[in-house]
Amino acid sequence: MTRKQFLHIVEIRTKLISMGTVASAALYALLLQGTLPMAKLLLMIVATLCVDMGTTGFNTFFDYYRGTDNALYTKEKEKVLVHEEVSPLSALLVSVGLFGLAGLFGLVLAYLTSWYLIAVGSVCMLVGFFYTAGPFPISRTPFGELFAGGFLGSVLFLITLFVLDVTLSLQALLATIPFFLLIAMILSVNNGCDRIGDEASGRRTLSILLGKRYAPVLVGVEGILAYLASGVLALTGTYPLHLLLFLVPTFFLFIKSYRQMLKLGMHEEHKSRHMGFASRSYVLYCCSFLLSFGFEVLRTSSVLQAF
Repeated sequence: MTRKQFLHIVEIRTKLISMGTVASAALYALLLQGTLPMAKLLLMIVATLCVDMGTTGFNTFFDYYRGTDNALYTKEKEKVLVHEEVSPLSALLVSVGLFGLAGLFGLVLAYLTSWYLIAVGSVCMLVGFFYTAGPFPISRTPFGELFAGGFLGSVLFLITLFVLDVTLSLQALLATIPFFLLIAMILSVNNGCDRIGDEASGRRTLSILLGKRYAPVLVGVEGILAYLASGVLALTGTYPLHLLLFLVPTFFLFIKSYRQMLKLGMHEEHKSRHMGFASRSYVLYCCSFLLSFGFEVLRTSSVLQAF
């Protein structure tokens, strides 16, 4: 396995999603507390990357093993197990190793924060593994968006706050809603483009249940609701009010790209372009969030605790 093949197996480009959530939660914590425990933040970043890459590696292995990824329906050249005949065993071993590293970093974080973190982290890793593993993988059900958005959005955001010594509250939970919706939207785009191949392999994703006509509607609903939720959170004080200034241009970019997706249709041959739109929408949202919260931090405090 080459370095490039390894990066394709773990889909390194998609790690911007989890890193966007962690970065946003960190700045949210900085605004609340005025300080950041940098050592714990760095450990959280590395542990999250290991879990995320390991989860993707397991997905790559089991999708190939179950025949979901195959030469007939899978056109993405990044699927190296299909198109470059990389050993599936190597993908499995890499994923196990990454989960092992995540466990080690998690133990250090638990020592520095709370041993409860071991239980929470273990649940997250189990969900990541059983997303495509086991007799009833989550990815083959209509609940994929719920778990993806729930764990990569809400749960990861809250765990980051907990690690950074923030007392969790209802307001903190509400702050995760846009992240939940936008990450669910990314999976909806993925599943919508894979709808024909997934149905042939026996999956029953939400996009399959909605069908060709309504699967794209789900993407629009999730994205628009995320922006509406952000507006409500800004107007009610959970987010800085000036976040709205940053979100207006990104919202119009989202609508423009969404219309282009509708025009092209959600098909496998357009998947790379549509996934680019979905991922870019999330990254732009996170950038708007970071700029707004960063401005608010600079306005209210300049203290940064470096340990």
